Amino acid sequence: MPRRQAPAPNGVGTRAHVPDERDAMRLFVLDTSVLMHDPTALFRFQEHDVYLPMVVLEELDAAKKGTSETARNVREVSRLLDEVLQDADEAAIGRGIPLPDPRHGAEFGRLYLQTRTFSDLLPEPLSGSRPDNGILNVARALHGERRGRSVVLVSKDINLRIKACALGIRAEDYRDDVVIDDVSLLCPGVYRIPASDWAARFGAGESWRADGRTFHGVGGADAAEWFPNQCLYPDGTAAVGMLVRRIEDGRAVLEPARDYRDGGESVWGVHARNVEQNFALNLLLDPDIDFVTLIGTAGTGKTLLALAAGLAQTLDQRHYREIVMTRVTVPVADDIGFLPGTEEEKMAPWMGALMDNLEVLTEVETGGGWGRATADDLIRNRIKVRSLNFMRGRTFLNRYVILDEAQNLTRHQMKTLVTRAGPGTKMVCLGNVRQIDTPWLSETTSGLTHVVDRFKQWRHSGHVTLVRGERSRLADFATESL
Repeated sequence: MPRRQAPAPNGVGTRAHVPDERDAMRLFVLDTSVLMHDPTALFRFQEHDVYLPMVVLEELDAAKKGTSETARNVREVSRLLDEVLQDADEAAIGRGIPLPDPRHGAEFGRLYLQTRTFSDLLPEPLSGSRPDNGILNVARALHGERRGRSVVLVSKDINLRIKACALGIRAEDYRDDVVIDDVSLLCPGVYRIPASDWAARFGAGESWRADGRTFHGVGGADAAEWFPNQCLYPDGTAAVGMLVRRIEDGRAVLEPARDYRDGGESVWGVHARNVEQNFALNLLLDPDIDFVTLIGTAGTGKTLLALAAGLAQTLDQRHYREIVMTRVTVPVADDIGFLPGTEEEKMAPWMGALMDNLEVLTEVETGGGWGRATADDLIRNRIKVRSLNFMRGRTFLNRYVILDEAQNLTRHQMKTLVTRAGPGTKMVCLGNVRQIDTPWLSETTSGLTHVVDRFKQWRHSGHVTLVRGERSRLADFATESL
């Protein structure tokens, strides 16, 4: 179908573009999905310009109602646009509104709004009133009339990007929320050191005792690159390993980890079955660590370890008043619809992992004598199940908070939750970044990936990637083969 470029009356259609000094900069046409995902996306394109089609504003207006995270993001976008456009007249909007840098106060690029109608430039199969097609048409029109400038359509919608590429329009994903280029680059938290190097470096290093604890000072070129609470262990030996406590003048201060494996201590009757689980229990039981992240596939023991450590510190040691357990309510298959009852009753179907692990822990601790009645009593009195939908405005004081399925949170949702922690609260985030069910999220943009990377240098946080499944030989084989 030929492109229709003949100008229409009353300014409708395409018009010649007069080159100026800004032609060297790119023009980013934003899809609605970008602003719904990140309300501050307008300010993420540095010196380049941003263009908003009118259909995007229409979609934002239609999605502003409700209490969901998306609705809140849409309302935040509207407020930001209102601030940027304040006191701007028609001529100023035509020239482009300068976008301020919210961090430094300087000006970035300019914001352009669609103020005229473009002719239909799309092929017949894409004709119609669908919002995506309207955005495509605007992007194609700008691409055709501003030939001296790179026009890029930015969208979180993969299918929209595919259609744009088919039409010869450059399209990109919104990548400002990408933490790392590849999830394999995410720090595992546990590092294996050759046994020969371990003996040479840690056997001859300086050691001392303080407050009843033993510490070792280790130098070397790589010691300065370690981070607090990183876990180190010698390859091919039965040694329990050490935890990096701090870095001082290029030298690492290490402390031997406690042994929670068979033959060592137990946590509510649970022993670590591998070196990663042992380090995870060390971090979970350390009162000086406020934030712990555990990543691993199904069956690696994330929930069991977190719950065992929480029960030990809540019921036995009385470090915390209660355990708060929550998770993202994203269904794997079709949603089952409305759930009756209270908040905890509505969350019950999502908390099968909690119930399964409580059965294991109560049977181990009491030899099977307590049964279901004891598990229910523990849940009712010291374990509170809460929904993430009602976390805004709350403050957790002296609580042990477990967030399950954290890979389904965006970085903004993760920030909302972590900032709920008050004095004396420990937060544990569990998840598998290779099993994300939330639309527009990936391994590299997940909120869980974000906090693992951002917290790794903080001395009150710790992270372990669990690599070995310990559920059953059937589950292990299914993980590897299916």
